[in-house]
Formats: sequence, structure tokens, C-alpha cells
Amino acid sequence: MTDSTKGAMARRRPRRLRVPLLLGGAVLLLGAHVGWTAARTVEERLARDVARAVYNDNSALLEQVKAEAGAQVETLRAQVAAHPAPQDTAAVLVVSIHEKRLWYRRGDSVLFAAPIAVGSGKHFVVRGGSRVLHFDTPRGHFTVQRLDSAPLWVPPDWHYEEQARKRTLGLVQLVRGKPLALRDGSVITVEGNEVVRRRPDGSVRSLSASDGREIVADGRIVIPPFGTTQRKYPDVLGPFRLYLGDGYGIHGTNNPASIGQAVSHGCIRLRNEDVTQLYHLVTVGTPVFIY
Repeated sequence: MTDSTKGAMARRRPRRLRVPLLLGGAVLLLGAHVGWTAARTVEERLARDVARAVYNDNSALLEQVKAEAGAQVETLRAQVAAHPAPQDTAAVLVVSIHEKRLWYRRGDSVLFAAPIAVGSGKHFVVRGGSRVLHFDTPRGHFTVQRLDSAPLWVPPDWHYEEQARKRTLGLVQLVRGKPLALRDGSVITVEGNEVVRRRPDGSVRSLSASDGREIVADGRIVIPPFGTTQRKYPDVLGPFRLYLGDGYGIHGTNNPASIGQAVSHGCIRLRNEDVTQLYHLVTVGTPVFIY
């Protein structure tokens, strides 16, 4: 190799490092305002339709998000084609799973921002192995379909199975019209919309249930029928919920310490004070971009 060839190669190396160095500098210098500048490095279509709603304040992290969250340019391109970005004056909700943060934007203005909790990413094999649940927060384009005040959480059957495994307990399904006989001679049954315990002496007591404090009898967690009071948990979802469809929502929590972590079954959690503020800002039909 000649000296001139070596010199040419040496001159080329710094040029290849220029892009990552510039991106790193952009993150440090621009911080929360990096969106539009770095977005211009993306092709025109993505810059116009996605950066405004999704990449604002996050575009310098595009490569990192792609690597760690699995977001590929082609996937985003398909979403853009299927769901054109709203006009500059339209309000949108933007959720970053990687950064665990939510923004409510109108054009280039951030009207509200808050930390969130997202899906744990864990898998859960339902009894018998017939179904595997994935506790991920879904990515894509959604819409606020409904605004709920004082929402009640109605646990699915797998919640009770999950609790039984955690606490090394058995599991039994309570069916209306079929009292569950216990070892002490009492029975658990449904009267109206209440799950009650009827003792041999004829006394009846309504049972209570809440998240992590389910009905336990003879070493088994009892699954109440749908429609009973004991199948409806207050406070778990906080004071308000923005329902996105398919069981997913943006809501408050009875566990504020979980904010900032990947711990939910797929929903997006906010601190109760934050979801209260957001609830009074957002309207039904607001686009939601989760990436």
C-alpha cells in the first residue's frame, strides 16, 4: 500500500464518523427541541407526516428506538400511508414506549407532558397451554374512543390465574346457581349481584374483593361471575381513563410507584393527578400515536 493510499484512507475515516458525531451533538445541544432539525435527515415523506406527530423531541433517538423497540422505517412508512398525519392545528397524543413518556401536542406546541408506565413485555401461558398472552403496549395509530370517569376494572379470568400462581393457591370458578361448598360446612354463592358466604347457622355475609386481595376459600382463589360486585375493582384504573379500544387505555393507577417502569399488562398508566389534567384536555376522536 502506498503512502498516498494510506493518506487517502486516513482522510476518509473521520468522514464516516461525522453523522453519528453530529447526531450525538444534536441530542446534547437541542434536548427537548431536537425534533424538526434531526427529522430533516429522514426522507421528506416521514419528515412531513411523522416527525410532526411522533418524532418531535425524539427523532435523534430514532436509531436507538429502532434497535431496542423494534420500530422499523418500513413499518412506520406503512402506518403513515394508512393513517395520514393530522393537520398542524390538530391536537394529538404521542406516546414513547422506550422513553416511557406521553405528550399532548397541538402543532409544534407541547400542551402537556408526563411520565408513564407501559407494558411489561412478559408472556403468560394460560392454563392448558391453549393461549399465550403478551403483556405489551401496542404500537401504532389509535383514537380516543371514549372518556371514562371513575372507571371500574373488571379483571379477566387470567388475572385470577396469575394471582393464584404468584401466591401458590388453587383456583375455582364460581357459577351462578351452583353454590361452592367449603370444608367448614358453609357455602359461597351468588345472591343478586353479590358473592356471599352462607354459614351453617344461616348467617350470610357479603364478601369483599380487590386487586391482590381476591376471595380465598379452602386454599383456592374464587373467580366471581361477571356482573357481580366482587368482579368490579374500583380505584385500580385511577379517577379517569381514555379508552383506545381492544381493552387498551390510558388511565390512572393505585400504584404511583410504578410510573416510569415497564410493569403493566399493556395499558398506559399515568399518575392520578396527570390523568386528571389530561382527561380535561383531550376530546373523543383525538389521534394517538404509540411508538
